[in-house]
Amino acid sequence: MRLVILDDYAQSSEWAAKYICNRIIQFNPSEDRYFTLGLPTGSTPYGCYQKLIQYHRSGDLSFKYVKTFNMDEYVGLPRSHPQSYHSYMWNNFFKHIDINPANAHILDGNADDLEEECQKYEEKIQEAGGIQLFVGGIGPDGHIAFNEPGSSLVSRTRVKTLAKDTIMANARFFDNDLSKVPTMALTVGVGTVMDAKEVLILITGAHKALALSRAIEEGVNHMWTVSAFQQHPTTTFVCDEDATLELRVKTVKYFKGTRTPDTMRDTVECLLQIHKTHVDRLGELP
Repeated sequence: MRLVILDDYAQSSEWAAKYICNRIIQFNPSEDRYFTLGLPTGSTPYGCYQKLIQYHRSGDLSFKYVKTFNMDEYVGLPRSHPQSYHSYMWNNFFKHIDINPANAHILDGNADDLEEECQKYEEKIQEAGGIQLFVGGIGPDGHIAFNEPGSSLVSRTRVKTLAKDTIMANARFFDNDLSKVPTMALTVGVGTVMDAKEVLILITGAHKALALSRAIEEGVNHMWTVSAFQQHPTTTFVCDEDATLELRVKTVKYFKGTRTPDTMRDTVECLLQIHKTHVDRLGELP
């Protein structure tokens, strides 16, 4: 497990975007070998998506041979609704890059058979060769995707009833009217995300500080589902300083002291240099 602490939301977003960019470039996807990327929605990944769009527009990154699988979607909300996760992803990311719409997978919360939809989603992930990198965010109560407190840590994609805290937190997207907030969702399971070869979790803001401390300083606990990723072999948590407010001082010092190379005096610039190196190498290919 790795924890990367940056100064603020902007730096955290840029670091995450460069990390994703580097992973795609290193994989060198092609028509016969797609890179498979798991994606979240919400306010936390927005800055990361804006940076990825910037890299695409500058010619540094292509999503032509990338397949994506989103974490979740509300049940009963039309795709065209401005707060559906279909709308979020297309308006904030997909329509700005060169991904084939057929390769951008999002759960259908209006399917006739929701359980069948969830099963087919798992099958699509397997048919794509599994997820190379699953990017996620968390709620203040430590839930990842819609795996609310108390969810099984080996769960698969399924229908989930949303916790009251989640409904209240999401009310800001529905005119602060709780009656408009969907109470159910389709979500990948904790086990689904754990199957990914690599997991990148974005945590920013003081309101996520307690969740971050439970995620890395306490034991694995199904009441804080993000804590399950302590047991994943390649999990990276990326956070800003505000999110570390509940961490022990020695925890912060330890993870800041493990950054490399040369103590990574400037983490963002270090990754940028790696990114440029891979882009230059790709430019040399016939």
